[in-house]
Amino acid sequence: MDAADVAALRRIRVSLWDVEGRPGFFSSWDFSAVDPCDSFAGVTCSGSRVSVLELGTGLSGSPGLAGYLSPAIAWLGELNQLILFGGAVAGPIPPELGSLRNLRVLSLTGNRLTGEIPARIFGLGNLHTLDLSRNRLSGSLPPAFPLLGQLRVLVLAGNGLQGEMPRFLPEQLFHLDFSHNNLSGTLPSRMPATLRYLSAANNRLTGDLDGLLDPLSELAYLDLSANQFGGPLPDSLFNRSSVTSILLQRNNFTGTLPRSQPPPTKAPGSTVDLSHNSLEGELTAAFIGVEVLYLNNNRLTGGVPKEYISSVEAGSMETLYLQHNFLTEFPMEVGTSLPDTAAVCVSYNCISEPPIGLSTCPTSAGDQLSRPPEQCSWLPSKLLA
Repeated sequence: MDAADVAALRRIRVSLWDVEGRPGFFSSWDFSAVDPCDSFAGVTCSGSRVSVLELGTGLSGSPGLAGYLSPAIAWLGELNQLILFGGAVAGPIPPELGSLRNLRVLSLTGNRLTGEIPARIFGLGNLHTLDLSRNRLSGSLPPAFPLLGQLRVLVLAGNGLQGEMPRFLPEQLFHLDFSHNNLSGTLPSRMPATLRYLSAANNRLTGDLDGLLDPLSELAYLDLSANQFGGPLPDSLFNRSSVTSILLQRNNFTGTLPRSQPPPTKAPGSTVDLSHNSLEGELTAAFIGVEVLYLNNNRLTGGVPKEYISSVEAGSMETLYLQHNFLTEFPMEVGTSLPDTAAVCVSYNCISEPPIGLSTCPTSAGDQLSRPPEQCSWLPSKLLA
């Protein structure tokens, strides 16, 4: 093995140790061995140089490693993958990692890393995957990622990042996750058209989605929940059979539900969550093909279309939460049995005698079957007939 790589591995071994304090991951790191390439756990070589370094086992239930990341990692000049599995590694990310020009995968997820993300990391032009999620990183993000032209996966979820979202993102991204931070401002006006997975949940983002997501023809998963988005729902988002999960709950969306239309075929496990917004008007047929549907805690009125009840009875819709609205009819005969897998809740609406009880409602729905009459008095009389 190259002498510089051996020296780097020695420094790395000193900086990290098994959490449990007994021989574990590093038990095979015997520097008296003929060649670390042949015997060191987590080390893969190309020729005489280390090309892949995987620190920790990644096994379920493993406590992982403790210590800190040594700047000597940057001595591994031919490294193309650096993976640190979940554990208790603390301290900053060494800015020296920005000199690893061949690096394609940098994953340091699930540890206790602190400080800002070194700016030099965003200059790694060959980087394909950057996953720094579930650490304790802080600071702001750069306004643009102009040099990360090869980046496809960017995961910074579960940190303490602040400031605004970047205005410009790598054009070929297909997985983007900024969730569970403290980011503010709006989503970029131009999103990568290649995105398949987009999550920015649990931040402080604002603005509306009008036209913003239209170019994302490959989008399959969207989670913008627990932010401060407002305005109307984008009808075009719900017309695509490719989108299997749309999570927009706990925002400030207003207006009506998407217009009634023949529902697209949804994949198993499809989920739409629009709960805890300010949506009004009648429940349309737009979501009949969805397996899990949350529309609770809005201001919906009118009756529930029979097609929804038929979907539940047939087992194609497993969850239908409509509680805490102002709905006036749930056209199912009393005594009709639903599948054991079905979870249906219509409590606390303007239905005087709901045909189903509270047995499949979440505890957050409360214990009142119907709203007090005075809360429904503002509804047109035709809706209460």
